[in-house]
Amino acid sequence: MLGHRNAMSTQIYINMEQALYSGSANEYHTKIALNPEEACKLIEVGFDYITGEYSDGGKIFRKRK
Repeated sequence: MLGHRNAMSTQIYINMEQALYSGSANEYHTKIALNPEEACKLIEVGFDYITGEYSDGGKIFRKRK
């Protein structure tokens, strides 16, 4: 999937992810953006877009703790 000839090369990324995010892999900061300006600010500081628009116009973003 990453284009490596040897699967062991991919293992480097798996080990790195585990080292960086162990213990907090499932812990996130969440925010709601109510307009495009708020959404842009969240993306600029590393938040990922998670959901579509709700009836109140809010969109949910998250990033790892």
